[in-house]
Order: sequence, then structure tokens, then C-alpha cells
Amino acid sequence: MDVLLVDGYNIIGDWEELKGLKDKDLAQARQQLIEKMAEYQAYRGYRVIVVFDAYEVRGTETKQKQYKIEVIYTKEQETADQCIERLVKELKNIKTKVYVATSDYTEQRTIFQQGAYRKSARELQVEVNNIQAEINEELEIFKAQQATSKIPLKQDVLEVFEKWRRGNK
Repeated sequence: MDVLLVDGYNIIGDWEELKGLKDKDLAQARQQLIEKMAEYQAYRGYRVIVVFDAYEVRGTETKQKQYKIEVIYTKEQETADQCIERLVKELKNIKTKVYVATSDYTEQRTIFQQGAYRKSARELQVEVNNIQAEINEELEIFKAQQATSKIPLKQDVLEVFEKWRRGNK
């Protein structure tokens, strides 16, 4: 299974919609990023881990699961970059490709050296936007297929009629 590690605050600081929200409500910006990554995970099938710095905060590393997304707040005196580097070492193997979403050039070079792939914040945003467009298109097709009959019929009756229409008995 492929894994996407997301440098949470790096992405929030790069995406315009989240950057503007960050100044007003940082918790809401984090939540929106997590929700977008949940859609990404559901569509792509990757394991997604979002890492947030807690460098200036006292305490131990905390892990949460939201919408099947793993969210990690780093331990005291650990940056998100350090946590991501540790996770790359733990997760990367022959069967697992590890991608790291960050626009931090130094971090990109470090993860390249460890054999991980990178996605810049911009690349991830383009991919997320394309996924949303594909989902919207599929929903429109589904809605159009559902609106073929003006008479409300149960699904099993519709299936029988469809078989008759196609010449199947």
C-alpha cells in the first residue's frame, strides 16, 4: 500500500484557502486539511498520515484517527520534519511507496535521500482539485442515470424492466 505523509502546517501555509483561514482559526484550517486528505485517501486508496508540529508545546507525541486519516502531533522538541523522516524510515520497503507532501526544499532533499517520493504543496492541491472534479462529474452522471423514469418504481422492478428492454429474460 502506498503511503502519503503530509507536513500539515507546510500545506496549510501554502494553500490560499487554508492560509487565509489559518490566521482566523488555526483549528478549522487543520480540520479542513484533514477532511480534504480523507477524500484523497478514499479516492486514491493511500494510507494518509498528517503530521503537525508541536515543537513549542510540552508533552508527548499524540496520535488520532479522523475519517480514517492518521493525525500526529509531534512530541516536545520534535519538528514535523523530524517525525516525517522517522516515519519514512519505518514505512518504506519494497512493497510500500512513501510520498511526502511538503514544499520545504531541505525536507524534500532529505526524503529523496531516504528513497521517498515528494509532492509539493502545489502538486497535492492540483491532485486534490482534480479528484474533487472527478467526484463531481461522477455524481452528475449518477444523478442523470437515476432520473430516467418519471414513475417512481422500486429498484427490483426497474431491473426487470431493464432486462426486458435489453432482450434478456
